[in-house]
Amino acid sequence: MVINVLNGLVYGGLLYILSVGLVLIFGLRRVVNFAHGSLFMVGGYIAFAVAAHGGFWVALPVAIAALAILGVILDRFVFRPLQHEDPIATVLVTFGLLLVLEDVVKTIWGKDFLSLAAPPLLSGTVSIAGETFPVYRLMVIGVAVLVAAGLSLWLRFSRIGLYVRASSVDPVTTGMQGVDTDRVSAVVVAIGAGLAGLSGTIAAPLMALSPSMGSFILIDSFIVVVVGGLGSFTGAFIAALLIGQVHNFGIVYVPWAASLIPFLLMVAVLIWRPTGLAGGRA
Repeated sequence: MVINVLNGLVYGGLLYILSVGLVLIFGLRRVVNFAHGSLFMVGGYIAFAVAAHGGFWVALPVAIAALAILGVILDRFVFRPLQHEDPIATVLVTFGLLLVLEDVVKTIWGKDFLSLAAPPLLSGTVSIAGETFPVYRLMVIGVAVLVAAGLSLWLRFSRIGLYVRASSVDPVTTGMQGVDTDRVSAVVVAIGAGLAGLSGTIAAPLMALSPSMGSFILIDSFIVVVVGGLGSFTGAFIAALLIGQVHNFGIVYVPWAASLIPFLLMVAVLIWRPTGLAGGRA
C-alpha cells in the first residue's frame, strides 16, 4: 500500500510540474496550449541527446534552458498574436504545433523507443515499510515539492511575482501602472516551457522516450488543470496529487478501467464544483 501511494506521488509530481506550466501560460496569455505536451517530449529528447555526451546532470539544466528559450520564441510569434483571437483558432494552432514538433523529433531521433538511464548517484534503492523503493523516484517527489514551494515564494514575495499576479487579474490596469505586461508574459511563458523541459527530463529515466509520449501525459495534465480550477496553482497541486493516486491505484486494481477513472473523477468534480477544486481562489 505504501509503495503504491509513493508511486502515485511520483506520477502526481510529474503531472504537477507539467500542468503548472499550463496554468502559468493560461493565466497570463489566456492561451490553452495544446503544444505543452510536445514541449515535455522535446525536453526529454534534448536531455537524452545531451546526456549521451555530458551526463544527466549536464542534460538537466541544458534541457530546461533550451525549452525556456523555445518558450520565449513561441510567446513572441504564437501566443502573443493569439491571445485575443477566437479560442478555436488557439486550439487549432497549438495542436498544429504539437504535430509539427512530433514530426521534428521523428526526423531527428526516429520513431524507435529510447531510454535515458538515471544518474548513478540516484540509481540505488531504499527500504520503506519493508519493501525497496528507487531513490530516483523519491527525487522526483522532492523536485515537485521544491517547484511548488519555489513558485509560491516567487509569486508572493518577488516584484515580478507581484506583476504576474496583477497582470493575470487585470492586464490593462497593470500596464497603465507602467508594467511591461508583454515582457512579464514572456518571462512566465519561458518558466512554463522550462518546467515542461524539467518534467520531460526527469521523466525520461522513468518512461520510454517516444514522439507520442507528450500526447498521453497532456490529457492527464489538462484533467489536472480542469479539476484544480483554471488558473489556480494550489488547485493544480492538489489535483495532480489526486490524479496521480487515482491513476496508479487504477492500474493496480482495475487496469481495464484505469484510463477512464481520471475522466470520471473530472466529471464528478465539475458536477459538484464547476469552477474546480480551487477555482477562483488562485
